[in-house]
Amino acid sequence: MDGNCRMKLRDEGSYDYIIVGAGSAGCVLARRLGEDRGVRILVLEAGGNDNATIIKMPAALSIPMNTERFNWGFKTEPEPFLDGRVMNLPRGKGLGGSSSINGMCYVRGNPMDYERWQALGASGWGWKNVLPYFERMECVRDGGVQRGTDGPLSVTRGAEKNPLYHSFVEAGRQAGYAVSDNMNDLQHEGFGPMEMTIRDGRRCSAAVAYLRPAIAGGNVRVMTHARARRIVVEGRKASGVEFQHNGNHCIAHARNGVIVSAGSIMSPVILKRSGIGPAAELGARGIDLVHDLPAVGENLMDHLELYVQQECTQPVSLYGSMGLIGKGLIGARWLLRHDGLGASNHFEAGAHIRSRAGIAYPDIQFHFLPLAISYDGQTLAQGHGYQVHVGTKRSKSRGWVRLAPDDPMASPRVCFNYMSHEDDWLEMRACVRLSREIFAQPAFDHFRGRELAPGADCISDDAIDAFIKQKVESAYHPCGTCRMGSDAQAVVSPDCRVNGVESLRVVDSSIMPQATAGDLNAPTIMLAERASDIIAGKPMLIAETAALPVDTNWETCQRSARISFDLSRQGRSSADVFLREKQHQATPSS
Repeated sequence: MDGNCRMKLRDEGSYDYIIVGAGSAGCVLARRLGEDRGVRILVLEAGGNDNATIIKMPAALSIPMNTERFNWGFKTEPEPFLDGRVMNLPRGKGLGGSSSINGMCYVRGNPMDYERWQALGASGWGWKNVLPYFERMECVRDGGVQRGTDGPLSVTRGAEKNPLYHSFVEAGRQAGYAVSDNMNDLQHEGFGPMEMTIRDGRRCSAAVAYLRPAIAGGNVRVMTHARARRIVVEGRKASGVEFQHNGNHCIAHARNGVIVSAGSIMSPVILKRSGIGPAAELGARGIDLVHDLPAVGENLMDHLELYVQQECTQPVSLYGSMGLIGKGLIGARWLLRHDGLGASNHFEAGAHIRSRAGIAYPDIQFHFLPLAISYDGQTLAQGHGYQVHVGTKRSKSRGWVRLAPDDPMASPRVCFNYMSHEDDWLEMRACVRLSREIFAQPAFDHFRGRELAPGADCISDDAIDAFIKQKVESAYHPCGTCRMGSDAQAVVSPDCRVNGVESLRVVDSSIMPQATAGDLNAPTIMLAERASDIIAGKPMLIAETAALPVDTNWETCQRSARISFDLSRQGRSSADVFLREKQHQATPSS
């Protein structure tokens, strides 16, 4: 492909901003930048619309995730540390992007995640800087002292009627962990109820919360089935976008800038197609080099998870509703009233814990489900059961995204190098063993049957490692491929500008320096909220108080029933904690 492809282009006009991608970040940017009615914005979305019952109905979440209309259907390269397994990599296709096909779990992450972002070079992205933007985006009922109540994104809790949810939280307490009334408020660590992006019984995607109001303003134009080919760069300045739309080759011009918000897989691909990326890779594919930026597409990270499944001896799980009649009744009630079992994602309880002593804040997350089934809905246990989706949140393994060798417009090559770091094995084994310990607590005595997975004979490290290789799955949280930082190797600066190119920004999960401790949708929306103020030149919000909850005894204890609410009261800084944590991890005996 010639980076300066010579073809007859249909001119779609000039705009102040062109946003490439109507996913979680792009929808936010369209609304916030579009609040200035004097600004004209074009949003290019490669997929179609999101008007489908299977997207709107929360309990149907596994269906759009496996539907070609709404999922790009990416696959990884054979993963070298998982015996060559090719992994499934769903990415949202259409308005709302992955927020239209995800599990709707709303998790801010831990405050220390953002302190770590800042320590990694993303200056101005510490907890006190990002907290006001979480509050601005949220519409939470009875949420807590540092929650938003009138933002665009509806955040709710499930009904928690199933007794298994309460048994899970109580089992955590019995095992010596803290219990949190709201893991998105002051205390992230511990066991408690989970929140979900649902409004009036329907999925509240970024398209619902942000894009539809933006379009209603009259100054935001959205083109679906508009697939970006490349950013047009004149000299060192991005001036527009070439794209395909319904079989036509088109161009649109940007007066103030182009913002790439195509996600962690496609944002680096679009930069590379535009001549921005590693010189050797671009040269090998015949793309004219605009700017040599070696880190584009590197630093790819993800969250992995396992299912630890238990047979349930009482008929209280969701299994009784999984037949045709049961599903039909759930669907009919939801269509009529938008409530009942169809109005929940059923991840109504969860937890955030530490894998071992010497880890400062949670690196393991649990999503509890009162059913034994795979995330994609394809494999259901034959009988009543329950499970945790459990995985580590700060994997040290890193992968890459690269252009297809023969056709840069084809699906990219993606390799996460899952489990390539030895610490990941240590932490994933802890996921299995700590889950078993929780399920063994008295709170489950009335429900506990045999272990369905990994199974009673899976005890040794070797056996657990074999189970991990065979069964571990992506939690669908890729990030980091256009890393934000202040060093020469960063792809974007802390104001989201692409290094070496004027009037070009990347705003989405690809710029995260480190994955957060939880699902990534909420942090991605927050990131775009804050970036919108940066781009518009508005004064930046900052929290007057932003406590950093870190257990006082984290260096010597893996768990605590009581978490200190402010690091400063311990006379320590986040930088000191990260240094001590690094020292602990470098010393196996610690």
